[in-house]
Amino acid sequence: MKQYLTANDISEALNISVSSAYRIIKKLNIELKEKGYIVISGRCPIAFFKEKYYGFDENKQ
Repeated sequence: MKQYLTANDISEALNISVSSAYRIIKKLNIELKEKGYIVISGRCPIAFFKEKYYGFDENKQ
């Protein structure tokens, strides 16, 4: 089971460009880092993305 979303996943789910998805991931990762979590560049945990983006359903991809 997948635990992280990539920029391609986010761009498809939100119907935005990949570069916009990378900007979103960067903002979310900064927030996670400030909370003390280890982050992976270019990827965002699905659980955190669900918390921040209302209505996201990874099964609809």
